[in-house]
Amino acid sequence: MRILVTGGAGFIGSHYVRTLLADGYPGLRGARVTVLDKLTYAGNRENLPASHPRLEFVHGDIGDADLLRRLTPGHDAVVHFAAESHVDRSLESAAEFVRTNVGGTQNVLEAALRSGVERVVHVSTDEVYGTIDQGSWTEERPLLPNSPYAASKAGADLLARAYWRSHGLNVSITRCSNNYGPYQHPEKLVPLFITNLLEGLPLPLYGEGANIREWLHVDDHCRAIQLVLDGGRAGEVYNVGGGNERTNRQITALLLDHLGADWSAVRKVADRKGHDLRYALDETKIREELGYRPRIPFEQGLAETVDWYRDNPGWWKAVKRRAH
Repeated sequence: MRILVTGGAGFIGSHYVRTLLADGYPGLRGARVTVLDKLTYAGNRENLPASHPRLEFVHGDIGDADLLRRLTPGHDAVVHFAAESHVDRSLESAAEFVRTNVGGTQNVLEAALRSGVERVVHVSTDEVYGTIDQGSWTEERPLLPNSPYAASKAGADLLARAYWRSHGLNVSITRCSNNYGPYQHPEKLVPLFITNLLEGLPLPLYGEGANIREWLHVDDHCRAIQLVLDGGRAGEVYNVGGGNERTNRQITALLLDHLGADWSAVRKVADRKGHDLRYALDETKIREELGYRPRIPFEQGLAETVDWYRDNPGWWKAVKRRAH
């Protein structure tokens, strides 16, 4: 079996690829993997095994429709991670998010359709739903994105649905909560705060830190994606949550405790424009249909993540230098 993984050098995509190459997914033992990645600031070739015999790496852009048309034939499935994903960057420059997340996704879907690919999974985000004061979103919830990033992902989701409805493409969509774990780019809250504490730098906390997110270890997320690839229904959306709601202030407190620091390390900064207050996913569907269950307790996963960054300064210091 041969799998094309777009964005496979990024945080979540590379975890999926590493696990696949380690035969961590029973249905894909021995599978060959093609990774297509543009290697922007968020993509890192060092996230992948350099010379694995079942890995082919292609440095390229999902915005390049001709490249996708040449590359996709011969693959049995496409797992589409590639995206611009940092909300703050989308507030400064939305055009690249629309180009990559909407136009790039259309290129991926078109190439899969023309190549006769049997299965596609499009990886999305809970941010397409907007914000929710109480309760949790089911997959039938209307899409009400509040940032250019979220709007571009919502557009990509709707294109995926349209390719299923119009052309019969066997595509499913996953929408996940906030991920954390090793190899995450230090622009995101958890690795940013860990690495800043390790460097003796302040922690920039938005406002009072009241925003609530649901946290999911990257390994649990990737297992859910694989379950959807194996058994998800065409045209369907599957929410993937972690069941661990925390305010940003609570996350900050946990990280301060893990690294032996106190609140003097925190610097309050002006809140993000249109900052969603709370996200929460109802994941009944993926649990009942596909038997998904998160395996990694949040406290354990966070502690192990802190340890990974503490033990791998060479990786994150190089990433921070490239980002600047």
